[in-house]
Amino acid sequence: MSDESGRRLPDAVLFACNLNRVRSPMAEALLKRLLGDRVFVDSCGLRAPIIDKEGGEPQVDPLALEVMRELGCDLSNHRAKTFDDLEDDSFDLVISLTPEAQHRAVEMARGRASEIEYWPTFDPTLTEGSREARLEVYRQVRDALAARLRARFGR
Repeated sequence: MSDESGRRLPDAVLFACNLNRVRSPMAEALLKRLLGDRVFVDSCGLRAPIIDKEGGEPQVDPLALEVMRELGCDLSNHRAKTFDDLEDDSFDLVISLTPEAQHRAVEMARGRASEIEYWPTFDPTLTEGSREARLEVYRQVRDALAARLRARFGR
């Protein structure tokens, strides 16, 4: 299968960041929205996020959940995981969104035919200010990821 530029689509894509609560789940959902089930897409982080107050599974950041919901992407069932939690690590393409994840992705791909790309992506959780100001930064990150995905995979 090829993208619109004629480049062959990878069979499996992994997005990696630090905690798998904001950037990588957003990228995962956006690529699934763009390509449907033509490509297997997953995401992970370097470290397990802090468990929520009720002691349940780690959840997606609430503001990321909200800005993705604006596009019709429901991340409420996403469960954060680390590289070690992946059931399979044979990805054709690993896209790292943080420098730390880039280092881990390079280690994981050693001796494999995996392609590694680094897409430096701002961490919107570092933003201070009103709720609306913070949501706007999350939207900017979401939209920048969507534009990068369209440029990389077509559509």
